Amino acid sequence: MGEDGNDYAEVSELFGALASPVRAAIVHRLTEGEQAVHELVDALGLSQPLVSQHLRVLRSARLVRSSRRGREVAYVLADDHVAHVFLDALHHAREAAAH
Repeated sequence: MGEDGNDYAEVSELFGALASPVRAAIVHRLTEGEQAVHELVDALGLSQPLVSQHLRVLRSARLVRSSRRGREVAYVLADDHVAHVFLDALHHAREAAAH
């Protein structure tokens, strides 16, 4: 693979982190802005432990960042690139499904 092998590994990690429908749904919600864990739980209709588990995966892949809001933890996308990659993939999937 040559010199770019490390880059490919990081790209694979990024797509691997997005490979779960739950994590994809979380990232989609975060394209709209910062969300507290309880907001994600309510929006997705999932348990708090399950959402937190998926957020840990996204955080370890450096796709999201967390911050404290008083007693709760809020999450935001790490940067605009994450939103662009996700939304481009979503649009591609929707277009492919329409054909």
